[in-house]
Amino acid sequence: MKNMAVLIDTNVLLNYITNRNDEYLESSIKTVERCANGECSGYIAFHTLSTLWYVLRRKSDKERREDLRNICKIFSVVSASQQEILDAIEKDCFKDFEDCLQDKCAKEARADYIITINTKDYEHSEIPAIKPNDFLSLVE
Repeated sequence: MKNMAVLIDTNVLLNYITNRNDEYLESSIKTVERCANGECSGYIAFHTLSTLWYVLRRKSDKERREDLRNICKIFSVVSASQQEILDAIEKDCFKDFEDCLQDKCAKEARADYIITINTKDYEHSEIPAIKPNDFLSLVE
């Protein structure tokens, strides 16, 4: 099996960083660990970092910087071309523009999957979206 490439959605990373009460907590952690161990190539979208910074605002700046630094040691940060971003702006089939940007970044990374808790948000994505537990079933 080839080394799978995956783009990790922000909600999976939030589970990993915060240990929040979520039914996908354990599978989110295991997914991140697989990327950290080099069992697959992990990517995050560039704008995920600013979203994490904002969501983690109750932590000190020092703690947030450490969290972001650790994430960037595990994942390659990917962006999308201007043309892909312009295309995303026109794609009104996505309810959330941020999800469309995730899809465009996954395309740029040539990801096999977007790993997310909210697969329904990616019904119109170019890259298939799967939940962390489904991803783990694929690679085990």
